[in-house]
Amino acid sequence: MHKSQLLSRIQSHDAVVAVVGLGYVGLPLAMEFAEAGFTVIGYDVSERVVALLNAGESHIQDISAALVAKHVASGHFIATTDAARMKASDAISIAVPTPLGKTRDPDMTYVHAATQAVVAQAHPGLLIVLESTTYPGTTREVLQPAIEAAGFTVGTDVFLAFSPERVDPGNPVYHTKNTPKVVGGVTPACTEVATALYGAVIDTVVPVSSTETAELVKLLENTFRSVNIGLVNEIAIVCDKLGVNVWEVIDAAATKPFGYMKFTPGPGIGGHCIPLDPHYLAWKMRTLNYKTRFIDLASEINSGMPDYVFEKISRGLNDNRKAVNGSKVLILGVAYKRDIDDMRESPALDIMRLLEQRGATVTFHDPHVKSFREDGHVLHGVELTADVLRESDAVVIVTDHTAYDFQFVVDHATLVVDTRNATGRTTPSAARIVSLADTAPRPV
Repeated sequence: MHKSQLLSRIQSHDAVVAVVGLGYVGLPLAMEFAEAGFTVIGYDVSERVVALLNAGESHIQDISAALVAKHVASGHFIATTDAARMKASDAISIAVPTPLGKTRDPDMTYVHAATQAVVAQAHPGLLIVLESTTYPGTTREVLQPAIEAAGFTVGTDVFLAFSPERVDPGNPVYHTKNTPKVVGGVTPACTEVATALYGAVIDTVVPVSSTETAELVKLLENTFRSVNIGLVNEIAIVCDKLGVNVWEVIDAAATKPFGYMKFTPGPGIGGHCIPLDPHYLAWKMRTLNYKTRFIDLASEINSGMPDYVFEKISRGLNDNRKAVNGSKVLILGVAYKRDIDDMRESPALDIMRLLEQRGATVTFHDPHVKSFREDGHVLHGVELTADVLRESDAVVIVTDHTAYDFQFVVDHATLVVDTRNATGRTTPSAARIVSLADTAPRPV
């Protein structure tokens, strides 16, 4: 009975959907439900975020203020810090952070808090979906016992599923609606209801047989990227030692129409997914007495890239008869990837710390990040002018935003350390350009 009634409310778009966590994952999802005509309750513990959204503003670059304002005005979306408001919902999607602790063990604090808040408002005929990236088994081991302890039967009274988020901030082609959505329920009935909900707003839904399968899908996707990025970062180091242009090697390899996928090296990996997600799987496997060797090796290589970039900067300055200590270094781009403002796990922060620890005076410019807080201090970006470039002993391209005029950079800088091949198409200038891989073999 509960299943048929819930399916009917979903199909008629009369269902009320609550989204727990209004960040990079939750807010885009909430907007998609609102766009489809559902009434959406957005729950977040941040009073600042809630006030901003209810005022018709947005704190997420990919979501426009106009879109938020439209749905607030129509009544299709309301943000709240009051968990009790979720009592009126027919479906609840949990999209809270899942960070790692200092020992790279999963920090489930936010998931546990969200679970408690949701279960306290649960009622028969409710669908609960976890979207937060986590280790295989979380949905069944953490959420299901909490729901059953409250007196509900999963698959009959309350429906429980996992559906991994696949948000790619700044992607101009793929967004929440047109990115296929994987869904796995605790029971077949749970999968059916969750598939119906997401099918009402997402172009393609991919049902799988269990929550564990859906949880592992997300980890495989980002472990695949982490391992391949680690491989190509090591190739950059190999090319550097051989005196071969790594970018030429990669571009030539990419002409093969089968059996090869292009990945490019860089100063390290950032964002909330690739640096963290594989460690959820590694942790889970350690509890089963298995060592995930590819994951650990890729992490070792990728996490070492900021040190490798620092070494490149140090060598470049040394060749100009300058020490790192006392040098002025300008970082171009502090977001973790091109054309976004997201700085989570950005390798730029590690590079800046390494430089400052060695006595350099470090400034930054990023067209998407005007200032940020780090170690209790607020750092403000500088204006990118010819004088700023000329006065810098080294200019380090960490993030190759499309807003940058790299010809302007090389025309006015003395030393450019290019970690993204951003200067590959610039014309020769007086600036000396240091790439991730030098084209002259290092002396043995």
